[in-house]
Amino acid sequence: MKMRRVVSMLLAGVMALSLTACGGGAAAPAPAPEAPAAEEPAKEEAAAPAEEPAEEAPAAEASAEPISLNMWCIATESDSNRHSYEAAIADMQAAHPEVTFTWEAFENESYKPKIKAAVAADDLPDIFFTWSCAFLGDFVAAGKVKCLDDVYQNYKDELPEVMLGNSTYDGKHYGVPLTMNIVGLFANMDLLKEAGYDEIPGTYDDFIKCCDDLKAKGITPFGCAGKETWCVTEYLESIIEKSIGAEELNNVFVNGATWNNEGIAKAVDTFQEMIKKEYFDPAGIGLTNDEVKANFMAGKYAFYMNGTWNCADFAANDDFKDKVKVAEFPVIDSSKSKLGQLIGGPSDTLAVSASSPNADRAAEYAMELGKLICHYGYLDGCGLPAWTPYGDTSAVNPLTQAVSEICANADTYVLFGDTAMSAEDAQVYLDYVAQVYGSAIDGAGFIEGLAGDLR
Repeated sequence: MKMRRVVSMLLAGVMALSLTACGGGAAAPAPAPEAPAAEEPAKEEAAAPAEEPAEEAPAAEASAEPISLNMWCIATESDSNRHSYEAAIADMQAAHPEVTFTWEAFENESYKPKIKAAVAADDLPDIFFTWSCAFLGDFVAAGKVKCLDDVYQNYKDELPEVMLGNSTYDGKHYGVPLTMNIVGLFANMDLLKEAGYDEIPGTYDDFIKCCDDLKAKGITPFGCAGKETWCVTEYLESIIEKSIGAEELNNVFVNGATWNNEGIAKAVDTFQEMIKKEYFDPAGIGLTNDEVKANFMAGKYAFYMNGTWNCADFAANDDFKDKVKVAEFPVIDSSKSKLGQLIGGPSDTLAVSASSPNADRAAEYAMELGKLICHYGYLDGCGLPAWTPYGDTSAVNPLTQAVSEICANADTYVLFGDTAMSAEDAQVYLDYVAQVYGSAIDGAGFIEGLAGDLR
């Protein structure tokens, strides 16, 4: 099956590149074996749990002893991953009736300070969602996260160690990876056709001409949620990467290179020039991501730059799914960058509190739950799998399959900046990104400010 082949390529080779983002240190294994096919329950509703488990989760050794576990995550009602969590939790509750499991979901931006405060107060839930790399690394350094090396041995045939690179610190594993995603350039092809385009332009010059042609037709090229600064980084980081190259950007994000980089300043000015030319909806600075996404699906914008987890919602909308295509942002400076250099990689992770009264059981539960969340998330189109896929994956939507083709041809991944950096540095970075989108500073102000405030 073509889809299986693409995923196998990702697990065996391309995904190893994600290790460069955080200096993970795990070695790439041999290609993961293809799992045998099995029947899968059909997804009935976006937020309805599956009627029966896709694969029975193995019971923990001490499964007869009743315990209670709780979890925090960001799979809110409006989140693309909501169904995968609900279906996975339903399977776990059926397989482990001895576990009383409760969970709470919080909005993305409010969750970040909440989980950091819980770490500081030593008041973490048993299991919690986290971003990998420096975000989780801060918690590990504080001694608040349980090492998962022992429990991983029970799952290493299903979870390639290469996928653990971004949650491995000093050679020890602390996270359960779920799905991986990249930043995608989504396009409403009905709007592009109005401007005379049958495909997403592949070169930067053609892309800019397309934006001008869209404007001439009264169509706004982009929407971007200014109320959620991480959404702005989806645009800015792609423009920077396709201007200075993935290696140079990663050196700044992770390896201590100076922000005083003229290439970054020029890329920021490129982004602001697009804003000045009114390629972006001016109302976007006061909108949330959900509002901008809804506007894109309603035909208000031609393009939407965001994570490929959105494939699930786009594919589930009968009125929109045949209109949307996905590509990567075009190369701006071909002497430094090239196609296949992407923003993203494995980041979404489950972790276990070191102070959990049932830490060993929670670790086993988190592993089993993470595998199921990954499975259902992949089937739903919320991302590509960190775990080896199993069962019938033929129903994976065409948009996610297109993303898998992009990733199969990838050269390098640079993890999202606010995840790759330490929490303190990330907040400083996001503050400057917000100023860029609000046109409060230009490229020179951006690099000078970050060079002074960070390094």
